[in-house]
Parts: sequence; structure tokens; C-alpha cells
Amino acid sequence: MEDMLKGALSHLDGAAKYTKVHPEVLEKLQYPKEVMSARLFVRMDDGSRRSFRAWRCRYDDTRGPTKGGIRFHPEATQDEVVTLAFWMTFKCAVAGVPFGGGKGAIRVDPRKLSKTELERLSRAYVQAFAQMIGPDRDIPAPDVYTNAMIMGWMADEYSSLVDYPCPGVITGKPIALGGSKGRDDATSRGGFYVLKHLQKELGLDNGSERRAVVQGYGNAGYHFACLLHEDGWKVVGISDSRGGVYDPEGLDPKAVKACKEEKGEVSKYAEGRDNVEVVDNDALLCKSCELLVPAALEDQITESIAKCLDARVILELANGPVTADGNAVLERRGITVVPDILANAGGVTVSYFEWVQNRQGFYWTESEVRQRLKQIIQEEAMHVWSLSKQKEISLRTAAYVHGLERLSEAIEAHGTQTYFHC
Repeated sequence: MEDMLKGALSHLDGAAKYTKVHPEVLEKLQYPKEVMSARLFVRMDDGSRRSFRAWRCRYDDTRGPTKGGIRFHPEATQDEVVTLAFWMTFKCAVAGVPFGGGKGAIRVDPRKLSKTELERLSRAYVQAFAQMIGPDRDIPAPDVYTNAMIMGWMADEYSSLVDYPCPGVITGKPIALGGSKGRDDATSRGGFYVLKHLQKELGLDNGSERRAVVQGYGNAGYHFACLLHEDGWKVVGISDSRGGVYDPEGLDPKAVKACKEEKGEVSKYAEGRDNVEVVDNDALLCKSCELLVPAALEDQITESIAKCLDARVILELANGPVTADGNAVLERRGITVVPDILANAGGVTVSYFEWVQNRQGFYWTESEVRQRLKQIIQEEAMHVWSLSKQKEISLRTAAYVHGLERLSEAIEAHGTQTYFHC
């Protein structure tokens, strides 16, 4: 994972070549502001106690309270959390929301816990990090293998600790606990708005063949596949962590989802269907398509995978799905990448909306949420595209330039007050 952070920081260095920023700004953005680790002790249903490693990182709060999800994953590490918080810092800057970057994780396989064990673990996380989080300091949200139910438990635990209702401490909550309408599919919908707004520029307008492959079939991947399908795309490939299916004639995303829920994995959809091919994740990534959507975990498109890709455009719905070496290959091959800090910024944007609604005590309709999301995402997408053309750089570099300029402006605006604290 150290290589992951190194690769992420390389994009910062690349962006710095195309904009004027003070070296001290770059120095500040090289390191996280605060990282905390904890050991969570949880009583299991059989009476035993187990411990779990957990982390929270506040990378940079120059532009506002830090913001970022909490993931439950058996391979989570501190370095991964720090890297994800770095990406969140730039994602918030690109989207123009007044947040900095944060992230959290517990090293656990949540699929092996009962519902009550999962709740105890979620509440234990808040107890351990209660001094670090807060509606004006650090605001968690759902991530890999966490959801609205878990966020509800966490918000409830925080409110119990501070002894007053505090819905703004966490976003992605159930509607009944102050969650925002439109939050569930916000990441996917934001990515779809980027795609639709730039489809002509990307060569993916309605006049061309439109085949898509979606890797990862959690919340983001599923909703994005549905949006593509409704828009007339052929979703020819879908996968989850256990493998995938491919059909050149197109798959029904909802039918694949129903199969996954019933039988536990996407690949079971091929049973009894002669035209559907079972493929592993690496093979799926290399299937011919116009649009490839990695929506799973980091580091999926390595140098070797990048060499065999047969896609025109990659839209990064996941965080950091392309390694630094893989990205270099894609650039040499002329494959356009819509970067994660733009493509999946819809989630944090609607999380910001939820936070605003919680602070106001006034809640918006779903159509209002979607309209405001669309306006912000389309405006930032076009800015990044224009910057890319103006400076003759990749969309990824352009997005980092855009974010870096906003961060630099905020850092410099804070002044030099620290020098007088003697």
C-alpha cells in the first residue's frame, strides 16, 4: 500500500508542473494532518471477545471539515486509509464542496459477522474515534461494505456520547435519521452525469456503438449499470469479487442483481444461459467495449492489464482503480480515463447536501438533490475537460490541476498565522 500512496502523490507532482503553486503548498499536501489507530474489542454472540484494527485519517482541513467514508474490509491497512484520505482531499476540491479529505477503516470481513456483532463493532468504532470526528471537524460516510444502516448506528452512538441529537456528524444515514433523498445512488448518478455531459467529447454519443463493462457490483456498480441500461447502452459485462459474466448481446442489470442476491455471486447468472460466458475479473477487464467502468477496489488495472484493455474510455467509479504504471500505459495507448476525483465525486457532493440539510433542519426533495448535483458535476466536468484541452494534458492531470489550484488558494488565504505562535 505504500506504493499506492506514492502513486497517488505522483499525480500531485505531475499537476504542479502545469500551475503556479508555492513549494510550501506542495509540501503541506504531501503528508496527512492527523492519523489515529485503535484496537476495537467487541463481544461476539457466543460470549467471546475479539479485537479488530481500526483507523481514521484527517488528511487536510484547509477548505473545511474533513470528509470521507468508513470501509469494513479484511485487507484494510493504515496506508490505504491515508491514500484514500488524500484522494478525498482532491475530490472535494474538484467538486468545489467546502470539505477536506478524510477516511476510515476497520480490518474485518463483515460477511462473517451477525447483525448484532456488526452493530457492536460499528458502535465501538465511534467510541474509539469520538474525539476525532464531529460535524465541524470530521464527517464519516459509507464506503466499501458499509451502508446506511451502519451509518445510522454510528450516528446514534455519537449522539449518545455527546448527549444530544447530532445528525450532521455522519452522512449516508437512513432517511428516518436525517439522511438525504438521492444519497443512495449519488456516486453512480454523478458519474453518469459526467458521462452524459462529455459524451460527445469522449466519442460516446448516441451515434456510436455503446457497449459497457462494469467491474464491481456493489451499490455504485449496480446503480451505474442500471443508468447505462436505461440510457440505451449494452451492458455486456458485469462482475463482483468472485468473478463475472459476459454477454455480447447485453445483460439485464436488475436480473443479474437478483441472481447475486439469491445465489451469492454474479457468475451464477450464467447457469442455464448458453449465451452467457463466465469470466474472471482480469479477463472481464480486457473484453472489448467502448466504456469500461471499474467500480470495485484500488489497483485493479495494473500495467499488464492496461496493455490488454480493449476499451475506448475508462470511467473510474472506484477510488484509485488504475495503478501509476497502468496509468502510464493507458496514456501511451491513447485510452481516455475519466479520473476518480471527478467521476465519483457525486457521493461526497450529496453527502455535503445531507450535512447542509442536517444543519438547517430543512430537507430537499429528490428532484432538488439531483438537479443540484447535476449542475455542480456538469460544471466541474466541463472545467476539467477545458483545462485538459487548453494545457494539452490528460483528464487526470487536469483534474489534479483544478483541485490543486483551489487548495493552493485556500492554503495561501489562511495566511502565516502559525509563524506568530511563539
